[in-house]
Amino acid sequence: MTREHQGLASRVIAARGSTWRPADDAGTPPFTHHHFSVAQQPVTLQAQAWSERVSGLLDTPMSRTQRQKSFAGEMDSYVFKDMIYLDCRTDPLAQARTLAKISRDNVRDFVFHVAVEGIMETLTDTRRERKSTQFVPGILALDMGQPMRMLRPTYAHVLAFFLPRATVEAEIADADALHGQVLAYTSPLTRLLLAHLVALSQDLRSMPPAAAEEAIRVCVDLLLAAFGKQQRLTGSARSAAQSVLRGQIQRHVQSHLYHKDLTPESVLRTFDLSRPTLYRMFESEGGLGTYIRNCRLREAAEELVSLRRTAVMEIAYGLGFSSASDFTRAFRRAYGMAPQDFRALGLDLRHS
Repeated sequence: MTREHQGLASRVIAARGSTWRPADDAGTPPFTHHHFSVAQQPVTLQAQAWSERVSGLLDTPMSRTQRQKSFAGEMDSYVFKDMIYLDCRTDPLAQARTLAKISRDNVRDFVFHVAVEGIMETLTDTRRERKSTQFVPGILALDMGQPMRMLRPTYAHVLAFFLPRATVEAEIADADALHGQVLAYTSPLTRLLLAHLVALSQDLRSMPPAAAEEAIRVCVDLLLAAFGKQQRLTGSARSAAQSVLRGQIQRHVQSHLYHKDLTPESVLRTFDLSRPTLYRMFESEGGLGTYIRNCRLREAAEELVSLRRTAVMEIAYGLGFSSASDFTRAFRRAYGMAPQDFRALGLDLRHS
């Protein structure tokens, strides 16, 4: 971890008494996670607790009213050896990174600031009154080495990706010009990014560490590609985009297993893909048609055991199989036995 990132982590992430440590030693997890909330503080200290939490990087002036009333603020921090990801939820507030603050620390990261809920207005050039208004959805790029003032007039749910300056400059030629830019979801790449960000904010806490790391790093690759040259994707960005798209297709398949019209052709129409592209994406599973059938067979296997009063063919027809013989042949190839035998074996194992 660079000195620059050690400063950031120690100021923003590591709470007094927390167990944070760099995640770059052999055998340690890919990241460390810490949850912070002001909910346990007395009402009159909640706003102050939030201000103190972020004071290493930001000034967050709170009004007398805010200090007297309750203030909702919580933050999940995911600290990697080479980046930091935050998921924050707060009541209305103002925050600023001033020249005085910048002069006292060595934090020069870039932060990509994603609005999931709420509206943010950010002033990044006080001389020209340059404002970046960030509605939902929207992504704001900020250079931590330049001043800014941000107003959140409503409750806000924000995702923030802190990346080392060298990482951003390696992908974007004129990185200094990013400060204050807001990304709109107007291209296939950025719309793909939006879908992945929404899924990330909903699912991250329940993901295994390896899957969580992959999901966050995919976001980073797509962010850098989207703010750089969108039409000329690097190998990592192209791989990230394909990974996100594959995940969307997999979720689509899982949510439509009981729809008889779920076929490779219907997926082609839904995602506007070419047939060769879709086949390559699922080539390791024998193609999308085989993938869909295997997903349905796994679902059937679970129902055979969990829904023992449901007839075998009712399960088969519900999952899109057109005949008893088709279902039995497919099930026997997958599990080495007939569906009825599998159900009996499953019940025996449950009661053994």
